[in-house]
Amino acid sequence: MGAISAYDTAAGKRYRVRYRKPDRSQTDKRGFRTKREAELFLASVNVAMARGEFVDATATRETIGVLGAAWLRFQTHLKPSSVRPVEIAWRLYVEPRWGTTPVSAVKYSDVQEWVADISEGRSATTVLRAHGVLASILDVAARDRRISSNPARGVKMPRKNKKAHTYLTHEQVSDLALECGDKRTFVLVLAYCGLRWGEAVGLRVQDIDFGRRRINVTVNAVEVADRIEVGTPKTHKRRSVPFPALLGPALAQQCAGKSAEELVFTAEDGGYLRRTRTDESSRGWFSQAVRRAGIPRMTPHDLRHTAASLAIQCGANVKAVQRMLGHASAAMTLDVYADLFDDDLDLVAVRLNDGLARTSVGKVWADAPSPQRANPLDPHQDAVQGGSSHAVAVGFEPTDGLHHHMFSRHAPSAARTRHRGRVYGTPAPRAKRLMRRARARAAGIGAAAVGGRRTRRRSGTRAADRRAAGCAPTPARPRGGRPARRP
Repeated sequence: MGAISAYDTAAGKRYRVRYRKPDRSQTDKRGFRTKREAELFLASVNVAMARGEFVDATATRETIGVLGAAWLRFQTHLKPSSVRPVEIAWRLYVEPRWGTTPVSAVKYSDVQEWVADISEGRSATTVLRAHGVLASILDVAARDRRISSNPARGVKMPRKNKKAHTYLTHEQVSDLALECGDKRTFVLVLAYCGLRWGEAVGLRVQDIDFGRRRINVTVNAVEVADRIEVGTPKTHKRRSVPFPALLGPALAQQCAGKSAEELVFTAEDGGYLRRTRTDESSRGWFSQAVRRAGIPRMTPHDLRHTAASLAIQCGANVKAVQRMLGHASAAMTLDVYADLFDDDLDLVAVRLNDGLARTSVGKVWADAPSPQRANPLDPHQDAVQGGSSHAVAVGFEPTDGLHHHMFSRHAPSAARTRHRGRVYGTPAPRAKRLMRRARARAAGIGAAAVGGRRTRRRSGTRAADRRAAGCAPTPARPRGGRPARRP
């Protein structure tokens, strides 16, 4: 509810609307030229408050800079390794462009133009992260009823190209490990256990169960801005990963003389291993080992892909690979490593063929005297090759001459028939009628003499067929009524 009042100005009579906001504070809006305009505005305000869609005009004046700073403080649910890229995107791309813009002044076209500008010379990952920061800030503004909808949603974004994975063979993994020197065991753990870099760096002596040959992944040590942040694994779930028996002695040597809380793999100063550079011109220990081993350029994380590849080659199913790698779901494993399961399609076809060969149909096809037929289901190949089919299916052996008529695509068949220009499916009773009709045609008798649904034929042939079969002629249709019933 509200009130409308008139007041005089130098330009003439104007109207003011007074109403209460949802927080019960009073406000007004004036400047309406007619009372009708004021009434419509008051009605829209009442409807918006009733639906919970009321937007306070005062709240819409807040800038993106103020809302963005508050939004960053609320990202306590993210890990330090995830917060840092978000802060960089805010500081470099979002705040310089939108910091002084009121939240109500952000338009869809402006956001689309901004995305196109920052896409030049930058990766799709950078653009997606910057847009995600702006869209998340506007999501909060929409929930706080500062704006009615988020103008950043639905913007056309650059496509993120999927990087091809690098998979190594057992021999290549061995060559790489030998070139890594004292970090040989560390590389073998990455390649055969599928651990992330931070999970392997944070591995402690107490996390290795030599009796069960399992590595218990409980912590993740990530390097963020020249400092090591120790937390839970990426999916916040602990997991148990098996390791090959041949790795047991090497891991035992790494753990020798250490307490349960000490790290298995350490740097020269006894601290955490620092991430090494992997660019082509780098002189890091991993890049130099890759060049000496003569394998394709790769990163330590690619060894995780190698672990998935080697596990699938050994017959591991999707669920086992998911548990080993620590993915959130098996669907994620399939999305990431779909190219590794292409060979399974060939194996499926081979096993299906073996199962079909043990059935009666498979035995009939296997004993067929025409080995040159590429497709046993296609009877038209007999006419091309000059032969005749001996069996189409178990229990059905058509006679010579009748087979071509029944299964030709130019005549009615047990699988399809044409009636008045339309194609119908053929149930079992209809197949019997087609069989009788085909035998009658082979014997020179019309289809009308043997029963079944009539098909369109040339004029004058139906009466001749009835006379040849010794049937009475069709009685004439009486004028003005239904035709008489046939005797």
